[in-house]
Amino acid sequence: MNSQLFDAIDYLEEEKGIDKDILMEALEAALISAYKKNFKSASNVRVDIDEESASLKVFSRKTVVDEVENNLEEISLDEAREIDPNYEADDVIEVEVTPKNFGRIAAQAAKQVVTQRVREAERGVIFSEYADREEDVMTGIISRKDPRFVYVNLGKIEAKLAESEQMPTEEYYVHDRLKVFVTKVENTSKGPQIYISRSHPGLLKRLFEMEVPEIYDGTVEIQSVAREAGDRSKISVHADDPEIDAVGSCVGQRGQRIQVVVDELKGEKIDVVEWSEDPVVYVSNALSPSKVVDVLVDEEDKATTVIVPDYQLSLAIGKRGQNARLAAKLTGWKIDIKSESEAREEGLLTDDDSDELSDDDAYSDNEEDLFE
Repeated sequence: MNSQLFDAIDYLEEEKGIDKDILMEALEAALISAYKKNFKSASNVRVDIDEESASLKVFSRKTVVDEVENNLEEISLDEAREIDPNYEADDVIEVEVTPKNFGRIAAQAAKQVVTQRVREAERGVIFSEYADREEDVMTGIISRKDPRFVYVNLGKIEAKLAESEQMPTEEYYVHDRLKVFVTKVENTSKGPQIYISRSHPGLLKRLFEMEVPEIYDGTVEIQSVAREAGDRSKISVHADDPEIDAVGSCVGQRGQRIQVVVDELKGEKIDVVEWSEDPVVYVSNALSPSKVVDVLVDEEDKATTVIVPDYQLSLAIGKRGQNARLAAKLTGWKIDIKSESEAREEGLLTDDDSDELSDDDAYSDNEEDLFE
């Protein structure tokens, strides 16, 4: 057998990361298949590959019998004792059956089958590499697009960004670099498939982890994320250490940290608020940048009635109800917003309740936008 085949196997292991043992098993299977096909062999065949001498031998397992009825599976006792005098009837021995012209046939068959196995093994390596990146952020380059997908090259594989996972305010151009959130990695019959997103809340979470060391090391924890991709998002954070300003850590000095995330999301506005186990405080913070007079809590229905100053009502609700909607998603509480005058008419508020709850523990990257 040509030694170049073994050199090629070594190359594939080194350059492609494919285990040499897998390739040798594929080669052995290919040789057995070729022998059976071309020489009408029985199924009990073994191939011995000697890498050092670049040679191979084919052995057939045969049962020792007094009278041979099947030459492919049996050998006479006399013939067996010519090999070893100690053989007895019913013993199983291996007999070399390597044909003289087997090398050429074997090489051709080996090339076909090994190529197939290499492709399968390569797919397995790629799947293993990217399976660990599920729910992570990766950077790729847009390679092409069609009406259904934007295709992003992530190195060894091309990922699909479906229309439903795209940001509605974002344009995608071939050769642009893009950070994407890996939502799912599948090993299909066509090879590994990676599905990615630019609209998933997980992208926002991972971007903050990348930009805020306190989140990365666990000092500050992200409790919840609510996102309407391309427009506005809210994220709640908390630190067990009371000395640590969780919101300030995410915002950064002069807003530098949050600005990096905003820029990556092409101007998406982000509110960072302080998480609290007290629903009164948490819901109040979540409605940032609106001020809150009072929060009435219905534990059974997990619902709240939030009272805001009359002049803050539109701000609390937000454009097309967005601020209230995001706050509800963030906290997991139903939120019904009422103005101060409306609450008084319904008897929900007295003069003693008119002091506004503090909203110091919230940050919006651009509070004026909610007035639009």
